Amino acid sequence: MFLVIAEKPSVSQALAKVLGAGGKEDGYISGQDCIVSWCLGHLVEYVSPEIYDSKYAKWQFADLPIIPEEWELAVAKDKKKQFIVLKKLLNRDDFDYVVNACDAGREGELIFKRVYDLSGSKLPVKRLWISSMEDSAIREGFDSLQDGSEFENLCEASVCRAKADWLIGMNATRAFTTKCYKRFTVGRVQTPTLAMLVERQEAIDGFVKEAYYKVEIEGNGIRAVSGNMKEETESLALVERCNEKSAVISNVEKIRKKSKPPKLYDLTTLQREANRFFGYTAQETLRELQALYEARLVTYPRTDSQYITADMEQTTMELLGLLPEMLPFLQKESVGRNVECLINNDKVSDHHALLPTKEAVDQDFGELSEMQRNIFGLIGQRFAQAVSEESIYEETVLTMLCEEHEFSAKGKAVVQFGFKGIEEAFRNFMRKGKSTDRDKADDTPSIPERVYEGMEILKVNAENSRHFSSPPKPYSEDTLLAAMERAGNQEFEEEAEKKGLGTPATRASIIEKLVSSGYAKRSGKQILPTADGKELIALLPKYLKSAAMTAEWENKLLLMEKGQIESREFLKEITDLIDCMLKECSNISEEEQRRLHPKEEIGVCPVCKSPVYEGKKNFYCSNQECSFALWKDNRYLSSMKKLIDKKMAVDLLEKGCTRVKDLYSQKKKRTFSADLLMKVEDGRVNFSLDFPKTKKK
Repeated sequence: MFLVIAEKPSVSQALAKVLGAGGKEDGYISGQDCIVSWCLGHLVEYVSPEIYDSKYAKWQFADLPIIPEEWELAVAKDKKKQFIVLKKLLNRDDFDYVVNACDAGREGELIFKRVYDLSGSKLPVKRLWISSMEDSAIREGFDSLQDGSEFENLCEASVCRAKADWLIGMNATRAFTTKCYKRFTVGRVQTPTLAMLVERQEAIDGFVKEAYYKVEIEGNGIRAVSGNMKEETESLALVERCNEKSAVISNVEKIRKKSKPPKLYDLTTLQREANRFFGYTAQETLRELQALYEARLVTYPRTDSQYITADMEQTTMELLGLLPEMLPFLQKESVGRNVECLINNDKVSDHHALLPTKEAVDQDFGELSEMQRNIFGLIGQRFAQAVSEESIYEETVLTMLCEEHEFSAKGKAVVQFGFKGIEEAFRNFMRKGKSTDRDKADDTPSIPERVYEGMEILKVNAENSRHFSSPPKPYSEDTLLAAMERAGNQEFEEEAEKKGLGTPATRASIIEKLVSSGYAKRSGKQILPTADGKELIALLPKYLKSAAMTAEWENKLLLMEKGQIESREFLKEITDLIDCMLKECSNISEEEQRRLHPKEEIGVCPVCKSPVYEGKKNFYCSNQECSFALWKDNRYLSSMKKLIDKKMAVDLLEKGCTRVKDLYSQKKKRTFSADLLMKVEDGRVNFSLDFPKTKKK
């Protein structure tokens, strides 16, 4: 008898089906020799600082740093019921072992470990490691379960990543918030990503466009252009010299060029393509891709590889034979068989590249959402492209002389479409008569075949044109993902294991956090920093927003997965950085604090007589040793659907009462007026209502 724990109910159901378990119970599925349950994602998380010490409930700079000696875990409030189920199962004595069937990656290890540790279970752990939810892959995975100890390094890396995020997030966020009296959220990965957005926007805002000019001559179907000229007068003079004059082709060079087929998709390249082609956000692509994986239509989503392993060659060949049945725009004869170019064992770590599955051939694609169909189509066409012939074209480059001035022209002719034929077929199928951003035709002009050196062209037409230098483009989801992937590359040696901000599995959520926190915003396909985002980056020290440093940490986490560095070495770097950050933060000048948070005194604290200022959520005493505060949304008034506004706060501080006209009675279902009275005892605020009688005439 054994226990299986997956990450989600949908995955558990697929596993249970293969294992022959069908008894639906409260929180699990039972079978003859196994029970299958699930975690509901991150069921258990590290506790917040105030659980370690009640003093942390009030944010104070003097209490930093917060570095737990023993890390404590707690169940997410909305998931306690499922944890109770898992705890009981994990402590049953009739199981021989438990199978960690959470997603096969760093996060899956962390999700399982936290539940296992908090449950106090002593069951031996085995690991299910699969790259597909196909029945055959699940059976093969359970037939070759690995001992949980083989994943200790991966698990340790996942724990270190989570601790580092907690330490930097909790300490840096509290430090800069308390010092500047304004809520600032700092993250180990999201802050360097925001810094890239801000840097790009500053380059755009500071860009000064410059005009330049070109002259184009045309004759005999050939258009040739001059180099750039700074002055318009120079271009006009050249037009006057060349117009209606003869030109001679002084040089013709024909070059045959080849384009290799693209690699298969990893998660990041798929997210970039889905954004470029359909405008999907990285999070949307990941969400729909996960749904396709759980429906057994594609392989494991969170992969960072673009290759397959040698032992997959035969099954990949079989899959190619089924591909035209899945994708209506593919003809059988157009699908290549060059599987060898997909194989690279050295570049497949935990999971191979994204592929459709054989089970997808039986799928009614009409049952899928439009987004799922589009993403599946992208994966399928990329697979077909990757095994196709290279694209070959002939490029002609010629130089023309007119009035002793050189003009150049380029043209190209397709010799073999190769993989580009599949790309075009997919584009036409998805377009269905509509144009998209990807449908821009190749604007490289053709050049007549019969051109030769010494060929004279009589009476060319000449004209000038004005152009402007272009600023950098704002980031889109596509280009931001690419920048995150490349971040810090120059800091690493060629053989470095990993380069970039975040991982394929986390980059989408990082972008979403920036948007939800108000530090970035979407404008069409663009992602732009907000005023708050710019303000935060201007405030922070370089190392907290350094893409190179964060990319180096990601590299070290991967080295930890391989057992090449120890966790304490990594965490020591994190705590040293926090100490350095606190020293710098403590030196933020009062002038800078006032600039970031211009304060208006609205009254005097009834406890210590210090000035009271307005914050985002409360009216607080400026004396950090004093606990007095008037919370805008407080328990006493919330039932009456009322928030304390600035006028009310001024009255309460000055007179201890304020007249309120729009209080709501839940019992009578109407509004009413009353005097709100405030009484302060030992720093605690108590409210009451008074109903003064109206004088009779």
